[in-house]
Amino acid sequence: MIKIIITLSLILNLILIYFLNKKKLRKIFTSTKIKTVEITDINEAFKPNKISEKLLSPKDDVFIKSFSIPESFNVVGMTSDYEAWILSVLAKRSNKIFEFGTCSGKTTSLLAVNSPPNAEIFSLTLDKEQSKLIKSEKHDNKYAFRNLKNESLYDKFIFTGKNFEKKIKVIFQDSKKLIVDPYINQFDLIFIDGAHTYSYLKNDSEKAFQMIKKGGYILWHDFNIGKKSCKDVVKYLEESINTKTIYHIKNTSLCFYQKN
Repeated sequence: MIKIIITLSLILNLILIYFLNKKKLRKIFTSTKIKTVEITDINEAFKPNKISEKLLSPKDDVFIKSFSIPESFNVVGMTSDYEAWILSVLAKRSNKIFEFGTCSGKTTSLLAVNSPPNAEIFSLTLDKEQSKLIKSEKHDNKYAFRNLKNESLYDKFIFTGKNFEKKIKVIFQDSKKLIVDPYINQFDLIFIDGAHTYSYLKNDSEKAFQMIKKGGYILWHDFNIGKKSCKDVVKYLEESINTKTIYHIKNTSLCFYQKN
């Protein structure tokens, strides 16, 4: 009887450990074909400034204007502070920026306050009514589709009423209906963080590849192996490396492509 109780206890503990750590376990047992690189491999700007033998520092021109949002504000769909710093540094070198997926406008705001004074930022999103008309396609991730609906909440944004709002043009439109002809080879930086279903990732990325100019960067958010709602991000990017050179940035959920 005691052996049975001990065995059952061990089984229950193993089950509990699995459910508490299932995301981490999926990462351990799931490999990816996309190579992970250091932050210094993205751009010369990220290479460190050597202060002494014991201390490396970011260069002077990668200090940015920034802010953080407390968890108690209940703002959905945000980049981490480290990811936001990477995007902000690239924004400092970008005169024309396009963002697929505005959500709360946190990242949009950081792109605006850190980009050059005359920079233009286009941010595409859905309002709540438009999101009700979106239909899932056959192979779309159901968790990502649910998030699409849940994150299309805002008609005003963190940048609303701010002095840097004049840099930003919000486009309320389904990205599948976006006509790219006026935007071909126009952008220094494109950030893809809209719907994470396969059909939208394919649509947004293929348009971004046309819109990015020579030397410009495309970044994707939520390359997160093991997270169910990010499954299509991983799937699409792994397929894309057959034709495009795409890297994952270490210690982030960002992947990037630079058009050479």
